Amino acid sequence: MPDLFMAIAHPARREVLRLLREDGPRPVVQLAEHFDMSRPSLSEHLKLLKDAGLVSERKVGRQRLYSLEPDRLQEFSDWLAPYERFWQTRLTGLAELLEAEDDD
Repeated sequence: MPDLFMAIAHPARREVLRLLREDGPRPVVQLAEHFDMSRPSLSEHLKLLKDAGLVSERKVGRQRLYSLEPDRLQEFSDWLAPYERFWQTRLTGLAELLEAEDDD
């Protein structure tokens, strides 16, 4: 399985995830309308996302519909959580320092 971070590293792949999150399952033709790249290039991005478990593909007639698989993103969220807590603590400390200076 491709590395999750590699899969979301490219802006086009992040945009595909955003489109699927906001608009639901879509065929590659509709996704391609949002990109200035060839359909084979977009298909390569979709394959990488699919191999990483971030999207699924199902055949409906002659079309292939792609859907977001958000559970895989939990791994990224779990990795990011300690950094969010770190920065939240730092920003809270900064806010308290600035408020103390305003009181002086």
